[in-house]
Amino acid sequence: MGLGNIGIPGLILILIIALIVFGPSKLPEIGKAFGSSLKEFKNATKGIVSDDDSRKDDHTSK
Repeated sequence: MGLGNIGIPGLILILIIALIVFGPSKLPEIGKAFGSSLKEFKNATKGIVSDDDSRKDDHTSK
């Protein structure tokens, strides 16, 4: 049972629960913080992958 099996009804349920727990005024702030965190994570993983690729290239060229 992975994250890919949530579906639209599950996402709507999660959104409703988040709306009840955090309230409508905090929800946009939480979404913005989550989005920026996700963007930073993706950039960091791109850096790690590119470092690994460059190391592989260095070892193969010798």
